[in-house]
Formats: sequence, structure tokens, C-alpha cells
Amino acid sequence: MTLFSAAYPLARAALFQLDPETAHDLALHSLKKLEKAHLAGILGHRVSAPREVFGLKFDNAVGLAAGLDKNGEYIDALAAVGFGFIEVGTVTPRPQPGNPKPRMFRLTEYDALINRLGFNNGGLDAFLANVQRAKYKGVLGLNIGKNFDTPIENAVDDYLECLRGVFPHASYITVNISSPNTKGLRGLQAAEQLEILLSTLKAEQAKLAKKHKKTTPLVLKIAPDLDLKSIKDIAKLTLDNGFEGIIATNTTISRDAVRGNKHANEMGGLSGRPLFSPSTEVLREFAKHVKGNIPIIGVGGIMSGEDAKLKINAGAALVQIYTGFIYKGPALVRECALALK
Repeated sequence: MTLFSAAYPLARAALFQLDPETAHDLALHSLKKLEKAHLAGILGHRVSAPREVFGLKFDNAVGLAAGLDKNGEYIDALAAVGFGFIEVGTVTPRPQPGNPKPRMFRLTEYDALINRLGFNNGGLDAFLANVQRAKYKGVLGLNIGKNFDTPIENAVDDYLECLRGVFPHASYITVNISSPNTKGLRGLQAAEQLEILLSTLKAEQAKLAKKHKKTTPLVLKIAPDLDLKSIKDIAKLTLDNGFEGIIATNTTISRDAVRGNKHANEMGGLSGRPLFSPSTEVLREFAKHVKGNIPIIGVGGIMSGEDAKLKINAGAALVQIYTGFIYKGPALVRECALALK
């Protein structure tokens, strides 16, 4: 265990005295200062357990989920914690402030968060500048979305703009259609809308691959709040359109597991421990339908190495963490990577 991991419970206690979004920003700034001061070694130790997925070589099977570093400002600092791969974003073509504050809430007794951030980010140009400044040479996923004020019927234009921008710099690209915090976004999961989006992006991917002389896999990130028919339809469309993978899942709008908490009625996506079971069931269903033809990244509620193993057993090839990292710190990254080694 590193010094930083050992001290994390004390750091967390102090951070949890602050507003969640303030604490989030302070923690990331602090990580970046440590990394810039050449103290990255105290942040974590990467577990070497290489595996190949999407034709990419991952240092280990445990990644950082998108959303923690929306602007790609902290890639090097987060990589030093020991993640086997990093995903940043969601980025939109134009800068946007996101939803009004407060927009992030802790449910500490559940190891959970509710957020309604709403794709707050500095826009594509700033995002790409940050990504290009990073020294990290591992697998880097770039997560793309649409601006809040782009009509849903024009959403494909935003995704195309982002796809063209991030393509040369990404190891893989995640198409995020599952955040509950951008009005109408999840409507893109409906079969007719999804067919148009996936086929258009896949055609553009082929053009960009020729232009840049590189292969960049496309991965679809889906919601946990899907019925069985929707899962079957989305799995079929993902396969039919040649997408290279699925991320299961984003946050949930369900509050069944946290009823009675003072924040339970806040709008937004619930993440953390209560998400583990429903997200894992959705993962399992997708795995049944894709039948190993494309890999799935399992994310949602991982709080231990055993949780990570259960995601793999349900059909995931890789896992990602976010809320668990906030509650458990860098030790969770190492625990999960060792459990999957």
C-alpha cells in the first residue's frame, strides 16, 4: 500500500466536509500538483496484468470511467494512481456550463452519489488541447456527446463533429447516449434513432481511418434503465452496425435502493454501490445477446475486487470505476487489478 492510499481515509474525511463538487475539484487539483511535483510514485502502483481487447493492449483490466475528468485536464495524474486505462469526457462540440448548482449529492451510507452535472465541459477545442498535452502513453478512451441545446433530431451532427476531432488522439471512442442529465439524450437509445446514429458514425469512422491511417474502435455506452426488449434491440443494432464494443452501464434514474435518504428525490443519475446489481444484470443480458462477438466494459457500483470479478463473470472483458474511487481511493484500483490478474 502506498503512503497516499494509507492516508486516503483521512483525506476523504476532510474532503467530505466540503460540497461534493468542490471536493471533487480540489481532489483532482491536488492529484495534479503531486504528479507535477514528481511525487506520482506515492499515488499508486500499477498492477501489471496485460490483456488485449479491441485489438488494444491494456496494462490491466481496471479503468477510470468517464465523468471524473470531463475536460481531460488530469490524465497524467490519474494514470499515476494505477489505472490500466483512462477514459475522459464527456466532451461536446461547444463549451457549456452544465446544469445549475447544486448538482452533486452524497449518499454516504450507501457509498453512492447522485449527479445532474449535465455534460459541463470546456468544449472540443479545449479538450483536445488538454489531451495533446498529456504525456500518458497507455490506452486512452475519449467520450463524446451532444450539446444540451442541440435538438435531438440534429444530435448526429454533434457526435460527428466530436468524432472527427477526437479520432486521431483516442485509443477508443465512447459514444455516450445514456446520461440522464441531458434532456432527451436517452431517446437516442430508441431503435430508429439509434440505427441512424450508429450507421452514420460507423461510415465516418471508415473515412477517418483512411485519412489518419489508424484504427480507432467505437464503443457505445448505454443506460441501466432498459427493459429486456430494448437490450435485445440495442445489442442487435450495435452488432449490425459494426461497433467494436459496449460499456454497460451509465448511472440510473431509479431510486428503489435508496428510498428514505434525504437526497433520494434529487434529479439526476445515481451511481455507487446501489447501482451494482442492476448494472450487472444489464451487462449479463447484453453478454447473452452479443455472444462474445464484441467485448463489454462493465461499470457501475464496483466497490471491491470481488465486485470486479463478478462483472467479469457476468460477461465483461474490462471494468471501470468512478464512484468507488471517490469512496475507497487508490487502494480500490490496486485491489480490483489484483483480483482480476
